[in-house]
Amino acid sequence: MATLTSARDFASDFEAIRSQMDDIFRSLGVSSDIRAYSRGFPSLNIGSTPDAVELVAFVPGIDAASLQVTIDKGLLTIAGERHNAIPRDVAGLNVYAQERRHGTFRRVVELPQDADPDAVDASYVDGCLRITVRKRESSKPRLIPVQ
Repeated sequence: MATLTSARDFASDFEAIRSQMDDIFRSLGVSSDIRAYSRGFPSLNIGSTPDAVELVAFVPGIDAASLQVTIDKGLLTIAGERHNAIPRDVAGLNVYAQERRHGTFRRVVELPQDADPDAVDASYVDGCLRITVRKRESSKPRLIPVQ
């Protein structure tokens, strides 16, 4: 016979496990905020206007020349590398916590079908990479005269 568990029991069991995991992560000097790791890097804001798809990637501390933006088969890809900000040549430096991730990164966004891969602009200002993908003229609403 199966044992029924109430939602309250499940939630309290899950919270106890999370608390134990937090203690383990804290003892290692590592952030236990799983949500921060699951979002990916860079963080993105994506929106749309009648004329374009607008995307902003937050990539502070990264040289614009090292960013790669590509579009292939309706997928926009942002790739690059964030270098470790902790100097390695300091004698006696003992790092006990490091919350900023470093290394290569890659984010892929599926563009809507009306996005024109041949009409893309990208600019980088103050750690924000702004990408504008204009929409195809054929996909915009138009008035059709009735004869």
